[in-house]
Amino acid sequence: MANIYIRKYREDDAEAVKEIFTLGMSEHVPSSFMHLLKQPLTQMVLMCMFCALMTSSKSFLLPILAVTLVLAGSRQFVVYMFNRYIETSLNKDLNNITDTYLKQKDSCFWVAESEGQVVGTVACLPNENAPECLELKRMSVRRSHRGMGIAKTLCQTVTEFTRDRGYAAVVLYTSVVQTDAQKLYEHMGYEKIREFVVPELVARIMNFTLFEYRLYIRKDE
Repeated sequence: MANIYIRKYREDDAEAVKEIFTLGMSEHVPSSFMHLLKQPLTQMVLMCMFCALMTSSKSFLLPILAVTLVLAGSRQFVVYMFNRYIETSLNKDLNNITDTYLKQKDSCFWVAESEGQVVGTVACLPNENAPECLELKRMSVRRSHRGMGIAKTLCQTVTEFTRDRGYAAVVLYTSVVQTDAQKLYEHMGYEKIREFVVPELVARIMNFTLFEYRLYIRKDE
């Protein structure tokens, strides 16, 4: 992994970090839209609408147009939901990384740098629901630098940080559409602990499942 090294976040990294996070999250819009289309409720609604319009209009044109408009609207809704999540995340911690991570106990934020450019990020902080764990967050790598082992190195950085501070495990959360991330975590020894649906109504309708993973750290390692 030549010309790439991991270091702690600096204030002048702010815009690059927000850009990497925003682009990374936006990449999941197509897979989330496909996930929505695969849901039985979605398929039933589209089929009922198509059949009803075809029966009433006795034409294929109107129901095809209506379904097309609904699909376009659904995709825009997925885009809206992701944009809202991105905005919430920026306001929650990424707009003030120093106070959220660097000034807090047992918390940190790292970037991967290549030739003076920030190409990856990761962070961790104590998990609210599992005080014996540090939570891995904000993992993202620029598309142009994937396949170089950067994500794995960032994960290892969090693992070493967690071990040094005496925590029992690293915990993280990822979604059903982030299949590449799931493969990475499982390859690195993370165990899938549970899956659950986000409590918001829209997420329940979409059956948007989240997975909790843990990497247990042995003291003798």
